[in-house]
Amino acid sequence: MSRFLILIFSVLFFSCTQAQEAKEVSKAADTKQVQEKSTQVIQQKPPALRQGNTNNPYKSTSRPANEMVQEFPFDIDLKDASGDIIKSDDLFSKKKPTVLMFWLTTCAPCHRKMAAFESVYPEWKEKYDFDLYAISGDFAKNYESFVSQVEKKDWDWPAYNDMNREFRQVLPGNLNGYPQTFVFDKKGKLVYNNKRYRTGDFEELEAVLQKL
Repeated sequence: MSRFLILIFSVLFFSCTQAQEAKEVSKAADTKQVQEKSTQVIQQKPPALRQGNTNNPYKSTSRPANEMVQEFPFDIDLKDASGDIIKSDDLFSKKKPTVLMFWLTTCAPCHRKMAAFESVYPEWKEKYDFDLYAISGDFAKNYESFVSQVEKKDWDWPAYNDMNREFRQVLPGNLNGYPQTFVFDKKGKLVYNNKRYRTGDFEELEAVLQKL
């Protein structure tokens, strides 16, 4: 009887051991499959989005705020439609009021605002003698679109791309929302800021320019 019980116990123990080993093998296989799939997903990501790729078109190349000049005319690299780069402190002048109009190539209200501004700009430019610059805040991936739109619109004012997206580091509100307009007086003091595009914006802007 004892031998019979020992035999039964041995069979049961062997069966459990085999089942446990099979379970562990199956679990390891599942884990390997998950790891392989994860690796495939990473490898299938566009090169620009992989970790460590410095050519990521969505990655900001902006300097830390404490390394930047925080007062007008700042020291920001601006790129025109020809590919030429100029520093903002070489471009902006304190000899006359300066209007900075920030826009995006994908922003419909931005285009509506600048289209409406075209009708008053020549008269205002003569009456108030100010400088106007249209500054695109687009990512590097949209630079070609910036070039295309600047050439197509052929505005009466110069347009530049904030190539490193640094103005958000030096302007109030971190440039949260487009279009935005900033006016600096002859001393470089910020005297006006307007966000988005609403009826009455131009009346406000003209009133500001009249006082400068």
